[in-house]
Amino acid sequence: MRKGLAATGSAVFFALAPGVVAGLVPWWLTGWDTGSAPLAVRAAGGLLTAAGAAVLVHAFARFVAEGAGTPAPVAPTERLVVGGLYRHVRNPMYVAVLAAIAGQGLLLARPVLFLYAVAAGAVMMAFARWHEEPALRRRFGDQYEAYRRNVPGWWPRIRPWRG
Repeated sequence: MRKGLAATGSAVFFALAPGVVAGLVPWWLTGWDTGSAPLAVRAAGGLLTAAGAAVLVHAFARFVAEGAGTPAPVAPTERLVVGGLYRHVRNPMYVAVLAAIAGQGLLLARPVLFLYAVAAGAVMMAFARWHEEPALRRRFGDQYEAYRRNVPGWWPRIRPWRG
């Protein structure tokens, strides 16, 4: 896939998937109305939300630059993406979306967002386990298996994998 097409497809998918999960649904649940929380908690929430967004943008860019494709299942990468943050955790996009939702929960002081993050995380874990992992095994075989054995799915390793 050409990089221009991959970038366009990734941008569209960014708006449709994480944009809905980490943007539209939290807005729908809260109306962006804030509860009361100390300034330090709200600041931590803002930082966590911003960090999640930054990680998400980086991970999407890796799919275009390294994988020559998109995160969308309908337009997958040509190569297995194992660089950048993917050297630390197999699912940085999902981790970033959950961090952004939890950050919004702190920023807005809205417990419903923590419950939503748990539910969204369960769906993401199930999708990764029963759809993505088997698809990656079929597509990339031993290369994916080596990667899967060495890089955790959800809790980042400190030292980057150099496989």
